[in-house]
Amino acid sequence: MNNTLLIIPAYNEAENIERVVDNLIENYPQYDYVVINDGSRDDTRKILHNRGYNYLDLPVNTGLAGAFRCGVRYANAVGYDYVVQFDGDGQHRAESIAPMLEKMQSSDSDIVIGSRFCEKKKDHSARMLGSRLITSAIRLKTGKIIKDPTSGLRMYNKRMIKLVGYDMAYTPEPDTLAYMIRCGAKVDEVQVEMDERMFGTSYLNIWNSVRYMITVVFNTLFLQWVRKKEEL
Repeated sequence: MNNTLLIIPAYNEAENIERVVDNLIENYPQYDYVVINDGSRDDTRKILHNRGYNYLDLPVNTGLAGAFRCGVRYANAVGYDYVVQFDGDGQHRAESIAPMLEKMQSSDSDIVIGSRFCEKKKDHSARMLGSRLITSAIRLKTGKIIKDPTSGLRMYNKRMIKLVGYDMAYTPEPDTLAYMIRCGAKVDEVQVEMDERMFGTSYLNIWNSVRYMITVVFNTLFLQWVRKKEEL
């Protein structure tokens, strides 16, 4: 067993999941992986079963938070030191894991974010405007600048594994990240490159994106500060 587990939540990723997992198996054997089939209604489960991949099968769709939590509990039960939230749509590159792990170990980080904007500037699209607003909200409340708060590529250490896997309030969202920083979690970022989704459709269309950004900013500025501060 390796010490790092890639958790791959997958909902209706039949067109992408083979490419993602085969790349890990063939080119990155130093990392273990588990696919969380999150109640997919397409052929995702059939592909996972027929190809003999390592996977857990959820009977209903629980969403990203539920699927990721399932993977984290699996990691804790098996005894991994690090987990990585890794997309099943092919946008994340496995080559990013090594520098994230190096950063985590050298800086004693609790969470390392694979960031698109450590060394690059955001464009002026509506989506990046939302990202800037979230960055500003987190900075206002914590004093910490997170340049890519919506990145889904994140690594967690063992201390965080025992927290995010068993407390329903700790979701993989930017507002929860702000709360964790407030409670003492050390969060760092490293520059990574990401690819565009090749097949399938993301649920984040323009309207869902706007609603998501508004919700996250509101939660970061107000809702998370109703929660009692807990020393991590």
